[in-house]
Amino acid sequence: MIAQAVARVGYPPPRIRPHGYPTLLRTIVGQQVSVAAAASVWNRLEALLGEGAPPAELLAADFDALRGCGLSRQKQGYARSLAELVTSGALDLNALPEDDEEAIHQLTRIKGIGRWSAEIYLLFAEGRPDILAAGDLAIQAGLHRMFDLPARPSEKEVRAMAEAWRPHRGAVTLLTWHCYNNPAL
Repeated sequence: MIAQAVARVGYPPPRIRPHGYPTLLRTIVGQQVSVAAAASVWNRLEALLGEGAPPAELLAADFDALRGCGLSRQKQGYARSLAELVTSGALDLNALPEDDEEAIHQLTRIKGIGRWSAEIYLLFAEGRPDILAAGDLAIQAGLHRMFDLPARPSEKEVRAMAEAWRPHRGAVTLLTWHCYNNPAL
């Protein structure tokens, strides 16, 4: 089925993100908003704080200034959690554990970064080959179409299916996103 999907839609383009704090902060900024809205908030943050919205600058900014950039109280809490962990050295993004589950555990210590966000970071920013975003609805729907399943699989079912794809679950994740809503399937 995977080979058939590749034959029909081709290989997915690379989706590489920069490694480190700015990418995680952009993940927080982009939660629950459109891509355009997230870009607008990010541009205002960088205008206020400088390129990459450095953690020390973010921590020094007051509530109203960050609110003026478009960050809600909740997102400010998430952004400050990330900035505090990075500036204190409690989270070293250049030395995440090699074990994927341990790395996910480290990243989910950041308020506002759940398993899905941690997996996406490890897949796109670190290029880890065995990351599976099983909780992603597009992955579930894509696998439903690719494998002509009777129903969209649950996260648990996706994880069980994907055991056969170790240690290349990241490639299947990327392919499934590429196939999702592709008229060729």
